[in-house]
Amino acid sequence: MQGFLSVDELVTAAGAEATRLADEAERVLLSDPVPTCPDWTVRQLVEHVGEVHRWAGAIVSRGLLQDLPPEEQSAFAAPDGRRELLPWFRTGARQLIDALKAAPDDLRAFVFLKGAPPAKHFWARRQAHETAIHRVDALAARLGRLPTTAEASITTEFAVDGIDELVAGFVPRRSSRLRTDEPFRMTIAPTDAVAAWTIAVSDQPPVVTREADPAAHALITGTAAALYLGLWNRGDDIAENGTVDALGHWREQVRVSWS
Repeated sequence: MQGFLSVDELVTAAGAEATRLADEAERVLLSDPVPTCPDWTVRQLVEHVGEVHRWAGAIVSRGLLQDLPPEEQSAFAAPDGRRELLPWFRTGARQLIDALKAAPDDLRAFVFLKGAPPAKHFWARRQAHETAIHRVDALAARLGRLPTTAEASITTEFAVDGIDELVAGFVPRRSSRLRTDEPFRMTIAPTDAVAAWTIAVSDQPPVVTREADPAAHALITGTAAALYLGLWNRGDDIAENGTVDALGHWREQVRVSWS
């Protein structure tokens, strides 16, 4: 399997994606709907990501071993005015990047994914992909539709790293809703990267291995970027073959929350 991104690469990506998200938001109305997040407007999207940046930055900068209590998280609320919103967002993004850069490599801090990498790497990775996916949402708001893979402009290396975080990190959690009474195995395999993941789905938490299973009941393929978007429910440029509609199960049951 191809190597994953380094901490420095992820921090750089998080900063770049935050800039791209703000740039997209400047090109639309804050009241515009977000097709990929049907319950949100652009304002709510920007508020969400800005608050997440501040939440993550506080955990990293303070080396917190437990999540922030709700009363502290409420202090991250966005300003009401349009003129203030994007400067507020950009400030939070800079604070997050500064906190990640300043954090020691052996940072001890709260993390929340199964098999998480060391805390500094975990938070750099989580915020890079959190910001990238929501930057795609901002793009969708500008386009008024789901972006194509080419329009979303996700690199192969970044996509492979993000697929791994989603599939090997989020999906096996006990809170995951990916379940079935009739067990099956699904393999996810990019066509442009040496990487693969197999998920054993049953009535128990999914079990993930980082390899292809030739006997899997379903094979989901596409470029790494297409799979990244499709598995986050932000794209349709992927294909499925097999005897089980694994992608249907995924679409219905995989809904990621960030904590």
